[in-house]
Amino acid sequence: MKTKAATAKGTRDFNALEIARRNYITGVIKSVFEKYGFSPIETPTFENSETLMGKYGEEGDRLIFKILNSGDFLKDVPADLLHEKQSLKVTKHISEKALRYDLTVPFARYVVQHRNEIELPFKRYQIQPVWRADRPQKGRFREFYQCDADVVGSKSLWQEVELIEIYAEVFQRLELHGTTIKINNRKILAGIAELIGAADRLVEFTVVLDKLDKIGEDGVIAELKERGFEQASIDAALPIIRLTGSFEEKLQHLDVLFADIAIGKEGVSEIRTILNRVDLNAFPAVALGLDLTLARGLNYYTGTIMEVAAPAEVGIGSIGGAGRYDDLTGIFGMPGISGVGLSFGLDRIYLALEALNLFSDSLNGTPEFLVLNYGAEEAEYAMQVCRRLRKSGKTVDFYPDAAKIQKQLQYASKRGFAKVVLCGSSEMEKQEVSIKDMNSGTQVQVSILDL
Repeated sequence: MKTKAATAKGTRDFNALEIARRNYITGVIKSVFEKYGFSPIETPTFENSETLMGKYGEEGDRLIFKILNSGDFLKDVPADLLHEKQSLKVTKHISEKALRYDLTVPFARYVVQHRNEIELPFKRYQIQPVWRADRPQKGRFREFYQCDADVVGSKSLWQEVELIEIYAEVFQRLELHGTTIKINNRKILAGIAELIGAADRLVEFTVVLDKLDKIGEDGVIAELKERGFEQASIDAALPIIRLTGSFEEKLQHLDVLFADIAIGKEGVSEIRTILNRVDLNAFPAVALGLDLTLARGLNYYTGTIMEVAAPAEVGIGSIGGAGRYDDLTGIFGMPGISGVGLSFGLDRIYLALEALNLFSDSLNGTPEFLVLNYGAEEAEYAMQVCRRLRKSGKTVDFYPDAAKIQKQLQYASKRGFAKVVLCGSSEMEKQEVSIKDMNSGTQVQVSILDL
């Protein structure tokens, strides 16, 4: 029986063009990360399940890909659980590992595990794939790359300032004009929860609020009602999340609302401090705005939270996210270590650049030169040419078979080579080559010594 050739749902293959473009994006991101003092690390594809579970909220936990134990994974499952057919109870007996959901929790595990080898504050960046059992849609995949930068061991808000400027510089260099960095603070959300009489349900409130851009205001109201929130609490929250005006006007409004709410005032103070320190004058492609509906429901955020929205005309939503987590390493036995980090959504950035036609034509994933093959004797000469060109730093491919020249030229055209090198018997006699520009059709003769 034949097997259907198909990728798993939510995954993709990448061709040379796509890889060249992705490498361009990650190259920009890496260079900016290193410019700001971050160093690279890598962590394993999968972690112990206990490392990941319980760190992303109930929604996130459901999206973690579990890995079945090797061998007879059912042998240690109690018979009564198998009879009940309750998969959640059975899971812990048959799966001890899981694919990483993000790079932040593995980073926290890394910091604790290597605490005697690193110096605080510790700044690292990481560009690796992650996996989520999400519903695939435009710009959302089950396997995708994250490009993260985090710093742990400092509570200074200068870290948030630098993360904002990292975002701004990357998107400026990618020429992604119209990008907006939305910022909020979990302490402001805690203040809102206290204001509406739901302080003890902050996580649940933010999980629902975080869906606002997906299900709309009516959907948020409906889900809050389903979860048992009082109508009075919902009515009290709506004017706050609908608040409009400039950055400072919103903060002034919150000053009044949080007059007697300490946690809310602390969040406003932190946001105002960051706003006054950030300098985006060199990055006109990017705007910074306060969004009180921004919740980012992951449980570990404790302070500043950020999300980057792609230009409106692209219509693909978030292309990055960031946040402060004051005690993430505490879950691994190293309490009191504050951290803050950001993440770039590589796949969505790719889609945004593609939609706006911002990729250079030179990013085609094809070597610059194709050296043609005229036959056995000429091939020896052609290989000398290949070696000279490569030694000079050029990217070169050699057509391996002595096929008809027209066939080789058609191959060069379809592959997108910029130039072809002709090394026939006449070129051999003169110790030169003919170089043809595939775009203009012009052809020049060059001595092999001058290659």
